[in-house]
Amino acid sequence: MTLTYATLTIDLPYAESKKSRRAVTNSIKERLKNMNCSVLDISGEYPKEAEIALAFLSSSEQEAKRKIEKTEQMLESRFPQIEASIEFELL
Repeated sequence: MTLTYATLTIDLPYAESKKSRRAVTNSIKERLKNMNCSVLDISGEYPKEAEIALAFLSSSEQEAKRKIEKTEQMLESRFPQIEASIEFELL
């Protein structure tokens, strides 16, 4: 079993308040939960930036990398207006 911990960093240039940031992060968190990931919003005070921590188990490193790629594809297709990057660690 492989434990994967990842941090999703999101730039929200159009977000004017924490409320608008929260709307986007909640939508992303729900989609990640549907992919069997544990998620936590770890964003700071600045409304134009968001961070989401996620963790999941997989049977192999290859499967974990496929899930990260699937997450990136989901973000690009469902949220084209945001810029996101993922940093991950396999344990």
